[in-house]
Amino acid sequence: MKNNSLNRLNTRRLASLYVAIFSVFLFIACSQNQDSAKEEAVSFKHHVIFDTDANNEVDDQYALAYLIFNGDHFALEGVTVNATSDPDGAHGYSPVSDHYDEAKRVMQLCGVYGNIPLYTGAQKGFDDIKDDLDNPEFDGHEAVNFIIQQALRDRGQKLVLLPVGKLTNIALALKKEPRIAENVHIVWLGSNYPDPGEHNQNWDVPSMNYILDVDVPFDMVTVRYGKPSGTSAVLVAKTMVEHRMPGVGPRISEPITGRHGGEFYTWGDYAVELYLKYQNHMWGNPPGRALFDMAAVAILKNPDWAESYQHPAPIYEDKQWIERPENPRKIAIWEWFDIYAIPADFFYTMDNYVITRRP
Repeated sequence: MKNNSLNRLNTRRLASLYVAIFSVFLFIACSQNQDSAKEEAVSFKHHVIFDTDANNEVDDQYALAYLIFNGDHFALEGVTVNATSDPDGAHGYSPVSDHYDEAKRVMQLCGVYGNIPLYTGAQKGFDDIKDDLDNPEFDGHEAVNFIIQQALRDRGQKLVLLPVGKLTNIALALKKEPRIAENVHIVWLGSNYPDPGEHNQNWDVPSMNYILDVDVPFDMVTVRYGKPSGTSAVLVAKTMVEHRMPGVGPRISEPITGRHGGEFYTWGDYAVELYLKYQNHMWGNPPGRALFDMAAVAILKNPDWAESYQHPAPIYEDKQWIERPENPRKIAIWEWFDIYAIPADFFYTMDNYVITRRP
């Protein structure tokens, strides 16, 4: 009886040992799979062309820096500029050269100017330029030709076109070379849809309508001034900028002269100066302002930071949206942005930046 009891005890001990060993191997295998999945997720990078009216307000600059400092998530192929207004000018177009110069300042301060190309795009609107595309020197030809060239490259994934101003450069590229439609994914910060208006939209409605009728992946990252469901709700407080941004980023050896004067050695110091120029145009408690364009970069980085749905592409006529429910062409509409996660990730990225490089 004693021997039988010992045998049963030893059998149970061996069984427990085998289970423990199996559990260890299973844990190691699962950990390796998780690590592999994480490495695969980190190794995938969106290839992006950032299209901007950089001298308009302050959000373009913040979005560009956020993109540049997310080098573990984005491969920045290039930056293109277009002209809308500048906040200090009249109600007409500001010179496209001003937008080029401002994008250049940000790229210099973030340590990528000269490594990542910057091209001048359209001064005027789509309807003013579309019939002139056979002219080698058409308005915006540098940016448009660059977009086409990059879109036709075989990179094993769609090239993300990330316009945060008017859509002129993108629409002209699609019209000049329709083949790029199957190779690109447009993620646009613009529109108050389903309400009328919005700066980026209003500066060139025909370019937006043209894209809405082209079979190309198109995401509309809504603004919706004053409403909780748009990027207008992604507020960054003045106190946070003053506390977190000074000195952020690499320190360059020769200072750049800012848009409003002064000399700057770091992106963070310039970012504070830009932001404080708008302290008379802030809202909320504590006071701050939305950095609309930055949210478009954020949802490309992490789509869980907003909600989206597929919708038959509408059209915009006589300052109102016209629904086309039978339209087989669908677009993605983004709304309800995470007003906590997006600013938190922005500031985390500023402190732990990984500078993007051109592939």
